[in-house]
This record gives sequence, structure tokens and C-alpha cells, in this order.
Amino acid sequence: MPRPRRTQISIEDTPYYHCCSRVVRRAYLCGNDPYSGKNYDHRRAWVEALLIKLAGVFAIDIAAFAVMSNHLHVVLKVDIDTANNWSDKKVIEQWHKLFKGDELTHRFVNGNIIEAHEIEQLKHAIAVYRSRLCDISWFMRCLNEPIARQANQEDKCTGRFWEGRFKSQALLDDAALLTCMAYVDLNPIRAKISDTPEHSDHTSIQLRIQGVLKGEQPKTLLPFIGNELQNQGRGIAFSLSDYLELLDETGRIIRNDKRGAISEHSEKLLSRISIPPKNWLKLTTEFGQLFHGPVGTLDELTCYCEHLEKRRRHFSSCCQYLKAN
Repeated sequence: MPRPRRTQISIEDTPYYHCCSRVVRRAYLCGNDPYSGKNYDHRRAWVEALLIKLAGVFAIDIAAFAVMSNHLHVVLKVDIDTANNWSDKKVIEQWHKLFKGDELTHRFVNGNIIEAHEIEQLKHAIAVYRSRLCDISWFMRCLNEPIARQANQEDKCTGRFWEGRFKSQALLDDAALLTCMAYVDLNPIRAKISDTPEHSDHTSIQLRIQGVLKGEQPKTLLPFIGNELQNQGRGIAFSLSDYLELLDETGRIIRNDKRGAISEHSEKLLSRISIPPKNWLKLTTEFGQLFHGPVGTLDELTCYCEHLEKRRRHFSSCCQYLKAN
């Protein structure tokens, strides 16, 4: 039986979560539908544009995403500190970017007088909005509902477009994060939608490669900041160049028409997160089959279950792939 979403989120253990939404009724989010003969590639742009918009509204960063033919993947980082540091006015301004709000919140933002008896109501609204703006469920709701309405309008039908619940996985350590990001970034190559990461349209990896060519990192994505001991900024504690090199080598191995191998340099990156090279390919190609719940080492999984008061450590047998033998 599915567990409530609040019992799957433990910010104390990790801010990173892998979310996946899948369509129903044999629908196609994008790509060619062999049954109707229609092409829905244009819907990819819908999803990417909305993802970027939501990243600018929520206190949630996007680490990776990929839009596939009948599902989408996104790796998110919940930024509680940013949400807590927003002023009351900033919280309402962010909320108004997506929702109308009410007469009271608009008066507050415009600097109009708030009566004494309205202050408690206003404070409650701000607290609710602040909580929702760092809530993964609200993020996915604001992503999936507009896409569903737009797709239904285009298909001239009603009813569900997405499955009832999106899949959410806690990524409990650096190994889980890097592995999941690589799995998401290489999804189009495994599905043979594209030949190389740079040609994988409407994906985070394409945006990162385009940024590198300009000598910058995409402002819409959570940046790579290198060694976390040397850089205390907000971002992914790996070098972007190292990650792109590892991803390119892995992609070449996955493709049957390319010769590829994990280089010594990439092996050093994998050793840093205690993943044996022989396990890396299995993890990045079978991540979805191996892990159906939280992902991390056995110690991290144990702490996560204790904090959420879970009696059993489900999927603990898969932890063996995330550590050196």
C-alpha cells in the first residue's frame, strides 16, 4: 500500500529526491505514437519551460531532468534555508507567480494598510505558502496539472493523463545522487532517442553541455561546485568536467556502435564515492529496476528509516552496489 508522501521525505537525511511521473491510457507525452500516427515532440518544450519556471518560483533546485516518450524524470534538491530566509513579502510574491492569492495578500504586497484583526490570517497564509514553496509534492503538482490540462485540451478528451502518484526516491548520499543523475541524463541514449548527450533534446545534460561551450553553467540548474571541502557554495560537490567525462565514457559503453571504457581518471571519481567501476554500468543502466525506494548505503538507509520510524529497511539488498567490495 502506498505510504503518505510526508513519510517518505526526511530533509534531516537528504535534500535530494528523484521523482518520476508516468502517463496512463497509452498516452504519449512526446515522440511518435504508433497507434495514432501523431507526433508529440512539441510537448517536450512544454515540460522543460514549466520546469524552468517552477525552479524560479520554488525553493527547490533542479539537478537533472529528462523528458521521455511516456514519462519524465527529475532530480530535485529541497532548499529549506532559502525558503526560511525569504521575507514575508518575498514569500507572497513567489506564490503570486503561480496562484492568484487573495485580496489580503495583494494588499500586503502593495504596501497597503493591514487591519489588526487581519494580521493573524495573513501570518497563517504566509506560513502555509512558505511551507508549500519547499514541498516536492506541490512542485510536482504545479508541473503535472498544467501539462495534463494542456495535453487533454490538445487530445480533445478528459480524464487522467498522469498516473495517480508520482514516484519519489530519497537519494541519501553522494553516490546515490551521482548515480541517479547519470541514470537520468543517459536515459535518452539507453532508449535510443538520441546518439549522444549533447543531442538529447530537452534534458538537463544538453543544457549543461551548451553552458560549457559558453564557459558557464546554466542558471536554471543546480551548479557543480567541485570539491566541497574547498567550495562552500550551494551546489553539487563534484567537478562538472569530471562528471561530463564520466558520462561521455558511460554513454559510449551503452551504445553498441561506439567503443568506450571507463578511464583511470573517471575511476578515481568513482573511488571517491566508493562505487566499483564494475558496478557503475549496472547502476546507470538498471537504476530503475534495482531501486524502488530510498537509495544509499546501508548505514544511510538505516538512519533514514529510523528518522521516519520505519520498522523495516526495504530494498536494503540493493545497497551492495553502492559500496566497494
